[in-house]
Amino acid sequence: MSIELPPSAAPRSAYPADVVPAHVRQRVLDLARAGTPVAAYLYDGRVAAGRARELRAALPAWAAVYYAVKANAFPGIVEALAPHVDGFEVASLSELALATAARPAAPGSPAPVVAAGPAKSVPVLTGLVEAGVEAINAESPLELHRVSRIARERGTTARVALRVNPAEIPVTGSLHMGGEPSQFGVAEPDVADAVALARRLPGVDLVGFHIHAASNNLDAETHATYLRWCVEWSLATAARHGVDLRHVDVGGGIGVNFEGEKPFDVARFGELAADVAVPEGVRVALEPGRFLVADCGWYAAEVTDVKHSYGRSFAALRGGINHFQLPTSWDIVHNVAVLPVEEWPEDCPRPEAADTRVTFVGELCTPEDTLLRDVRVDRVRAGDIAVFPYAGSYGWEFAMHSFLGHPVADRVLL
Repeated sequence: MSIELPPSAAPRSAYPADVVPAHVRQRVLDLARAGTPVAAYLYDGRVAAGRARELRAALPAWAAVYYAVKANAFPGIVEALAPHVDGFEVASLSELALATAARPAAPGSPAPVVAAGPAKSVPVLTGLVEAGVEAINAESPLELHRVSRIARERGTTARVALRVNPAEIPVTGSLHMGGEPSQFGVAEPDVADAVALARRLPGVDLVGFHIHAASNNLDAETHATYLRWCVEWSLATAARHGVDLRHVDVGGGIGVNFEGEKPFDVARFGELAADVAVPEGVRVALEPGRFLVADCGWYAAEVTDVKHSYGRSFAALRGGINHFQLPTSWDIVHNVAVLPVEEWPEDCPRPEAADTRVTFVGELCTPEDTLLRDVRVDRVRAGDIAVFPYAGSYGWEFAMHSFLGHPVADRVLL
C-alpha cells in the first residue's frame, strides 16, 4: 500500500547559501555575532516597492492596487509600499491605523482604504465609518444595518460594496472560494434582497461589489479572465438592480512561485486587463498581499542542535511555528538555505549532519513544529543559521507567538 505524503515531504535539496542576497546574509551573520541566538524576520522594503511598481505600471488607469495589510503589517513595509500603491485593504482597527498613518488622506477626503472581514464588530465598523474609508465590504444584511445606523448617528453616509459569494465562476485553475457554503459574503441568490436593503438604508451609499474568489493563481491569462468576469458580472447586476456602479473589487489571489513554478506574468496580465471594457467612473480594485511582499522577507533561525534518531537527522531551531507557522498550516514548501557560522564558542563537540537528508524542526513541545522535511543538505551544524526565503507574507503575523512563551521573532528592516 502506498502512502501519500504532503508536498513538504517531496525529495529536494536545500538552497545554496548564495540564494540569500549578500546584504541579507551579512545582516544575519551580524546578528549571529551579537551573542543572542538568532530568531528574526529580515525585510527589504525596496523589494516590496519594486513589486508594487511593476504591477501598478502594467495595469490600465481604471485599475487601483490596494495592498492587503494582513499579509505583512510591519510598519516599515507598509511605509515602503505607500508611495507605490493606490491604497490599502484592512481588516481591523490596528491595520486601519497603520494604513492611515502611512498614507494620510488629504483634509476632507476619504482615506485610501477598503475594509474587509466576515465578522466586523460594531467598534470596527464605527472606526471605519469615522475614518471615511473608500469602501466597507459588507458581508451581510446585519452589517448593512449597522453601518447605516453608525453613519446616521454621525451625520454622514458610508460608502459600501456588497461582498458576493457567486454561485459559479466560469474560470478553471487555481480560482476558488466561490459557489460553495462560506462565511464570506452574501450568496448570489440573496444578492437582490441585499441590494434592495442597501438602497433603502439612509446611511449607506452602495458603490458596487466585492468578489474575492481567487487564491494563489500563477496563470496571468486565467486571472485576467477572472477580472473580466468580475467586471461584467458587476455591470450586469448593477444595471439589473439600479445600482450606480462606481467600484468593483476583485480581491487578491495573484500567486507566488514558492518552489520552481513559472512566475506570474505581470506584463501579460496587464495587456489582457487593458482589453476589459470598464465604463468611465468605475474603479476596479485589486487587493494583492502575498504577491507584493512574499519575496521581500527572510526568516532566519539559529540551529540550536543537530540530532540523529533511528537513521534520520534533525536540525532543531531557535524558533519554529511559534515564529513561522505558514509552512505547517498550509503545507506550503518553504525551502531553506544554511548559512555557515564558523565560530563555535562552546567547549564541547559541535554536532552536525553532512551530505544527508535533514528535517528542520522548532523548539515547541509538539511534533507539528516541523518546517521542512527530509531536505538534502551539504552540511548543517549547531550554531549555523537556517534562512527561509519567501517569508515576507503571512509569516510573523500568522505565527503562534504565545505557545510555550518563548520570545517572539525579531523584525529587522534592511
